[in-house]
Amino acid sequence: MAKYLGVWEVRQMPAAELEMGEDDVGQRVDVVLAQRVPGLSRARAKALIEEGAVRVDGRRVKKSYAVAAGDRVTLDRVPGPIDFYAAPDPSLALDVLLETDGYVIVDKAAGIPSHPLKAGELGTLAGALVARYPEMRDVGYSKREPGILHRLDNNTSGVMLAARDRETFEALRAQLQAGEIEKRYLARCQGVVPAPMVIDMPIASDPRDRRKVRVCTEPREIKRLRAQPARTEVLTSTPAEHGSLVEVRANNARRHQIRAHLASIGHPLLGDPLYGGPLLEAPLHHLLHALSIKIGTLSTTATHWNHKSSAPKIATPSS
Repeated sequence: MAKYLGVWEVRQMPAAELEMGEDDVGQRVDVVLAQRVPGLSRARAKALIEEGAVRVDGRRVKKSYAVAAGDRVTLDRVPGPIDFYAAPDPSLALDVLLETDGYVIVDKAAGIPSHPLKAGELGTLAGALVARYPEMRDVGYSKREPGILHRLDNNTSGVMLAARDRETFEALRAQLQAGEIEKRYLARCQGVVPAPMVIDMPIASDPRDRRKVRVCTEPREIKRLRAQPARTEVLTSTPAEHGSLVEVRANNARRHQIRAHLASIGHPLLGDPLYGGPLLEAPLHHLLHALSIKIGTLSTTATHWNHKSSAPKIATPSS
């Protein structure tokens, strides 16, 4: 298996380096790069190789080069994601829970992507948002995430917050980063989950599988993978069919944080085989729902409101 040596600053340009293991012998270098470097597709790996930005033991190679054990593969740069405007999609129903002049809260169904992965893609929450609120088009972290302040996985349902103007976006983003916006979730887990408890362990992209994140416990691993702090609070746990129904709070939830954290203590989500959870006949996705979001008003008053989605979109798994 390739050993991921990290991403760092070299010659003022981002770089990444991997050391090939016995399991990688004979694989094409573009395939290994796509498997091991977070966020790098095979097409982009091929393009980097053709541009001469990939070297094996200091030498330029072709994309068809078959790696050998001990090869050190270096990327001169890791390209950033290609950005594009989300295509408006008025055909997708948008369940608006709350609408103000500055922001909206919507209830996303499981199976709906938060944003598109390619230009012109329809069927995403971002497309539905920009169709109804065209002023969001140039608001947000990127063009393909109009107004969206935080993401949910495709198969996670529940509340999402989006801003309608730049000023509101920046104000809400600051509150999110400060942990001042409370976000609660419901999850159906395998086994009897103890509560209350806190899972406070850093997470990082898994260098062996870019679909996942890894919970890091060893100081060397935390440093090598540049793991980020992550805190999940298990507030309540109720016995339920096939395991437990738990309510958790994760104000600064990172990618896959709740899924990975619960799996790390032996209680993966039902329907989440990526993290060791049992497969379900129906629904065919992991059982996680963003239940509520609580934010302070943007005025000078100290009033707060707590909005819960109308109905958790978590179905009972088949026996």
